[in-house]
Amino acid sequence: MKRNIEWKEKTEDGVKRIVRVLFPGKGQVKWQFKRADEERWDYDTPPSSEDWKTLQEKVENLYQRNRCARRDLEAIQNLSRQSRQR
Repeated sequence: MKRNIEWKEKTEDGVKRIVRVLFPGKGQVKWQFKRADEERWDYDTPPSSEDWKTLQEKVENLYQRNRCARRDLEAIQNLSRQSRQR
């Protein structure tokens, strides 16, 4: 995938959280998280199943609008499945 995907959400405790997903190449996905009450990005926390679900929804929406390739959608679906099996 050529572009990064980013979204904002509120956590259960009411703090804004930014999720950024980068695609450096060769089927790799790099996750970044930042909470409003923290100064630095978190690169080490693994994504939750809810994060994978949101990413999959975002990519499906891009695919429906012809803004990403089918292979990108399938790659995200496969990575999401693999992460659930771990």
